[in-house]
Amino acid sequence: MPFLPTVTPARLAELARCAAVFLPSDPPRTGRVAFWRPDGEPVADTPHDRLCVALPGEDGAVEVCEVPALVLPVTEALPVLTRARAARGTHPAAAFWGAAAVLALQLAARGRLLPGVSPEGFDAWRAGPLDPGDVERLRDLAAAMPPYAHAVPLADSDPVALPDPERQLRAFLDAVADGLPRSPAAALVTGAPAFAAAAPSHVPEQRAWAADVAAGHDAGVRISLRVEVQGADGPGGRDASRAPVDTDSPATFTAVLQLHSLTDPTLVADAAEVWVGTSAAGQAFGPRARMDTLLTLRRAADAWAPLTPLLSAAVPDALQLADEEVAELLGPASRALAAAGVQVHWPKALARTLTSRAVVGPPDAADGDGPDGPESGLPSLLSADALLSFSWRFAVGDQELGRAELDRLAEAGRPLVRLRGQWVLIDPEAVRAARDRRDRKVTPLDALGAALTGSAEDPAGGRVEVQASGWLARLRDRLADPEGADGTPVRQPAALTATLRDYQLRGLGWLHRMTSLGLGACLADDMGLGKTITLIALHLHRQQEPASAGPTLVVCPTSLMGNWQREIERFAPGTPVRRFHAGRRSLASLADGEFVLTTYGTMRLDATKLAEVGWGLVVADEAQHVKNPFSATAKALRTLPTKARVALTGTPVENNLSELWAILDWTTPGLLGPLSRFRTRYAQAVEGGVAASAEAGAAAERLARLVRPFLLRRRKSDPGIAPELPPKTETDRAVALTREQAGLYEAVVREGLDEISGADGFARRGLVVKLLTSLKQICNHPAQYLKEYGPGDGAPAATTVTVSGRSGKVELLDELLDTLLSEGASVLVFTQYVQMARLLEAHLAARGLPTQLLHGGTPVARREEMVRRFQDGAAPVFLLSLKAAGTGLNLTRASHVVHFDRWWNPAVEAQATDRAYRIGQTQPVQVHRFVTEGTIEDRIAEMLSRKQRLADAVLGAGEAALTELTDAELADLVALRGSER
Repeated sequence: MPFLPTVTPARLAELARCAAVFLPSDPPRTGRVAFWRPDGEPVADTPHDRLCVALPGEDGAVEVCEVPALVLPVTEALPVLTRARAARGTHPAAAFWGAAAVLALQLAARGRLLPGVSPEGFDAWRAGPLDPGDVERLRDLAAAMPPYAHAVPLADSDPVALPDPERQLRAFLDAVADGLPRSPAAALVTGAPAFAAAAPSHVPEQRAWAADVAAGHDAGVRISLRVEVQGADGPGGRDASRAPVDTDSPATFTAVLQLHSLTDPTLVADAAEVWVGTSAAGQAFGPRARMDTLLTLRRAADAWAPLTPLLSAAVPDALQLADEEVAELLGPASRALAAAGVQVHWPKALARTLTSRAVVGPPDAADGDGPDGPESGLPSLLSADALLSFSWRFAVGDQELGRAELDRLAEAGRPLVRLRGQWVLIDPEAVRAARDRRDRKVTPLDALGAALTGSAEDPAGGRVEVQASGWLARLRDRLADPEGADGTPVRQPAALTATLRDYQLRGLGWLHRMTSLGLGACLADDMGLGKTITLIALHLHRQQEPASAGPTLVVCPTSLMGNWQREIERFAPGTPVRRFHAGRRSLASLADGEFVLTTYGTMRLDATKLAEVGWGLVVADEAQHVKNPFSATAKALRTLPTKARVALTGTPVENNLSELWAILDWTTPGLLGPLSRFRTRYAQAVEGGVAASAEAGAAAERLARLVRPFLLRRRKSDPGIAPELPPKTETDRAVALTREQAGLYEAVVREGLDEISGADGFARRGLVVKLLTSLKQICNHPAQYLKEYGPGDGAPAATTVTVSGRSGKVELLDELLDTLLSEGASVLVFTQYVQMARLLEAHLAARGLPTQLLHGGTPVARREEMVRRFQDGAAPVFLLSLKAAGTGLNLTRASHVVHFDRWWNPAVEAQATDRAYRIGQTQPVQVHRFVTEGTIEDRIAEMLSRKQRLADAVLGAGEAALTELTDAELADLVALRGSER
């Protein structure tokens, strides 16, 4: 039989690309796995056998042929399969048997092994007993078995028949199980040396016994340890008057082995009862209980060695425990046994939990407020020099311990001590760790973060409960509800020539509270809810107090400067406003209450000049523009001196949580700690693909409690926010590919996957992005992918582009526009590709439809004119580049929004939709999302639907995450499903 001595990475990659089939045998452990290439070529540089396989022929009939194959014993194939299942370019059949290998090993690790006799009379272990969850998982896996994974036809079958998937999978699980427990312990469990020997033994006389085992294959036991304490007085014993901590314990400990039925949770008995068999409970476990117990006990002894003597005892009933063993059971041994399925039960009368918590706040002498309340001292207290105390508190049960008592417990080093007249069972290691915790000083922002989340990282590992004290506790309560009652409500400034809505007035109050406390804020309301007017009101309100008055600098995208100037002149007439941009970069004669408008690019270039002004307020509008904290723009923004900072954005998170860190670390530096710690503490847990896990849920909840006071987010759909807004309906419109599109799609998938399979690292990521982009362009229109551009687009002047009849999306758009324009509606059409927008512009012009196109190269003046023309009804179809027109525009004349192609982020799409669905819209808005059936767009739509359900658009990494898919996962993502049109 061929032998594979070493599986190098190159050989592993080669075998992973091969199909794999399992060849059962008797006894099961002699089964084999054959690796073969579907193209009929031999596996390179290895001796091979001839394998008979059944493959589908060109006419759909099954063809039986011989192929060269590398055949390995199951024990040698296991490491190849388990590693190959995650390798790049793995064949579906090899990946399937890799998943089956993992299932088999997991069953064995849980002790799911039963002895028996094979059909030909050999000793054989098999996988079992299987609980309902195991059976369901097995059947789901069998249902997913690809044809190549069981392509060896059954002997003498006419017509040709292939093995049943579930039967084949069970045979493989038994083959893995049969090769694992070949140790002396196996003989002890079964009473038969044959089951411990590596060589097969012919034991037909054991068949009746094996049949009995098989009859009870759904039975089994679970074990636990019940710890009993002898010699310890109960709570409030006769010597309760002795010292607060008595470490002279006369107690002894015994661990009693208990059995629990897997089929009847109410059936529990001591092992002694089962071995003697005299009690009703002992007899109820049946004749196999001893064998099942020893099997389970063997696994428990592997987790905790002191249980080993029970394996050789005539009756494995109980174990006397030394003090150090009790201490182990209170700590690491208990966790190891729990992982092996063994619970440890302690006497309820003995309190045994040492709890730790921290109190954080001002020192006792500084606990009171200043003469003007806690706010008066906060700006200085939030400096790096104003340290607060972080002190530890410890308790056993409901009894708080002093430092002296804790020291006595640590010095004793015993698990059972008498504390204030009551026996307590406590982990000596936990006591020593508690004693080593020392009070310390922390920065005010670290203290505030701990107070808001209610916990902090424990230097010994894990998290510890935190309680706030003094003014810090009162500040936490005030910040905990961003829109809650806050004493005297803030009235809108008299200089504001508008009436703020209720939610806008509450937002003004929140912004005032945060900035007056010396804290920054991020107003993250939905687009169209009036963030600009709220900020103008804040500016006017701050001018009423000398301590907060001063000029306001607004940093925004170039396209929004005109909107800011118009809004200020409209709602705050008489307030001076100037643009610091292009050729007008003067700050001469700057008034205290003046608005200065600039762009991110200008701010970056002239940061030194802008930093010479003592700003009363700095505002970053569309703050996602500085989501990269390492960019020159973000660094320049941090250099501007100001009394307060406010970020405005409708998408605080577009792609990952580090963007949220970048915004809040600018508004309130230090709040979330260093970026590296933030990623470790929050981002990795929340974004790590285990979104439903307890760890991720706890991290997300802590982050929400920490961020909520500093980020106010209201949505149009929230009750009471914008009740006058008409309804919005969103519809996914499925379209089929044309024959030309389908042919191009399949060709690009085939060529792209071949190219990707031979690449690594950054080169591979680039090829994946190129493939995804090409497929999305094909889904839009073949001319976009083939770059068949017309005059003015870089192609020869004589080039003409045929648009009609080549794209399902274009045909659907034509039908939709014919209907909508006949009803007098106005339509926004968004695409992420400017070139696709140009193709649509030319196509619609040829059909006589009035359109206009806005993209990133459109000058500001022209942009404003196009918006005016659309709002006036002069151009009912507005083609827009998603990134260039997704923010800052008011296009409420539109009652229909078309997303011609899907962006990777639902938050960005929502921003684009909000150009029409915003305050001032009086018509119902219909959103149409075009999705090509059976393509990558289908799978992207499913992914975006899942992302949309995550709170506050906390997303994965979008397109970047897809570059990390394995070749098999990528092939599944981009494969064309269904039939072409």
